[in-house]
Amino acid sequence: MDEGGDATQDLFALLYQDLRRLAHARLQRNEPITLLDTTSLVHETYLRVLKSGRVEVSERPRFLAYAAQVMRSVIVDFVRQRHAERRGGNDPRVSLDAAAEAVASAEDEVLRVSEALDELSKVDERLVKIVEMRYFGGFTEEDIALALGVNERTVRRDWQKARLLLSLALQ
Repeated sequence: MDEGGDATQDLFALLYQDLRRLAHARLQRNEPITLLDTTSLVHETYLRVLKSGRVEVSERPRFLAYAAQVMRSVIVDFVRQRHAERRGGNDPRVSLDAAAEAVASAEDEVLRVSEALDELSKVDERLVKIVEMRYFGGFTEEDIALALGVNERTVRRDWQKARLLLSLALQ
């Protein structure tokens, strides 16, 4: 394995508990997404980061911010795959119970937020990073400020702005 891959492996080993905490916090917000667990999310994130080969491993906050972005991608891809499977054409119709409806609702929310973030990225990429770290990564304002190199007040202001723009986009 190349030196960059070794550095990424070392960083993942060092930050594994932090990544588990972030993944757990994210999945707790959408409890109905039960088929994706903390360990699966962290491991899939690791594989995608390793495969990309483009992660800067020199700073913990920046690495965790990138990991939150990858977690978003993993979750959204998982939800899209589940939606595709549910539309499976020849499958017999089965009535949904309340739990299945809750899963579908949570998955729909994840997709809607992701699509709104894609639109928001055309306006302000930093707002997207803040939402990814906060919504998909469970970061604190202090962690986000460190990762982005801004102060916490800026993070709070940008978080409010992002929430407003997202709420408008999600209506």
